[in-house]
Amino acid sequence: MSVPQSNSNERVEQCENCATKTPHSVSVELVTESNKEENAAFSREPYRITECTQCGVETRQRMNNA
Repeated sequence: MSVPQSNSNERVEQCENCATKTPHSVSVELVTESNKEENAAFSREPYRITECTQCGVETRQRMNNA
């Protein structure tokens, strides 16, 4: 008997657009916040990115509020 495989980057979370808990694709991305080329390497911050698999709305949250 086969066992359904769960996607490790998918979580059930509240979606503000759907107004219910839905599966979301979750990832972490380094985002460069500086527009200056010489400082770009020092201005990267981790962001948690979630995308609702029902409606497609994407949310980005900065993880390091230093």
